[in-house]
Amino acid sequence: MIGPMHTSSPAVADLSAPYALEASDIARYRHDGFIRLPEVLAPATLAGYGSAIVREVQERTLERKPLAERSTYDRAFLQVFNLWRVNAQIAELVLSPRLGRIAAALMGARGARIYHDQALFKEPGGGFTPWHADQRYWPLADDRAVTAWIPLQDVPLEMGPLAFAVGSQDLLAERAALALPIGDESERVIARTLADCPKVEEPFRLGEVSFHHGWTFHRAGPNRTTAPRAVMTIIYIASDMVVAEPRNDHQRNDFATWFPGLTPGDVAASPLNPVAWEE
Repeated sequence: MIGPMHTSSPAVADLSAPYALEASDIARYRHDGFIRLPEVLAPATLAGYGSAIVREVQERTLERKPLAERSTYDRAFLQVFNLWRVNAQIAELVLSPRLGRIAAALMGARGARIYHDQALFKEPGGGFTPWHADQRYWPLADDRAVTAWIPLQDVPLEMGPLAFAVGSQDLLAERAALALPIGDESERVIARTLADCPKVEEPFRLGEVSFHHGWTFHRAGPNRTTAPRAVMTIIYIASDMVVAEPRNDHQRNDFATWFPGLTPGDVAASPLNPVAWEE
């Protein structure tokens, strides 16, 4: 089990200090379904944790097919889950009070616990990430869930930064119709449905972190550079979140994977779901 954070290093001190989140930031997040916050993490902090994440991802993705032999989904990125469970340094980042406090404020919750983390590396030449909304995969009783998208380097447009459909978290009637697995069909159908929805696709600077609602539709372009696009993501849920009866095969898989020992109606407090911050 990963122990508590030690505050002796400047990087850990950076992860413990509150971020100056304004009321206008929270209002914008709730209106748009996402927000991009500058200077959430110092470049020096990201350099240290980023190196640890890169090493873990490299070790866990040694055997993979050539890009040309993979599906659209598998060409989009390499993904490695729950690195906080295997690397104490990465756990400092994932369980950091600074990020957890931001997530809780955006969700309107008194605390934030971890659903899981996920390293998402888009290889040089890696394909686009199709339009999708994350929460169709999650067996949660309500929508107090938010994903932090943390680039480990600058992400120019040609590297495939995350793009958002503004306000799409409120398209309640479309959720069932757009409940498609991530792939070519979801890209076509969701893009057509969101045609009149404003989109935001902009480069990310190192230290900038985006947070998006579980029902916000998003995608990313291909990586047209010769360097990998290294990103760490952390999914937060409200600290008092209740797990729900799964409604599809994806949710049944997530329930078994991320909520071991729990049953529908329980608070989502398995050993895999520690609290990162709480009032």
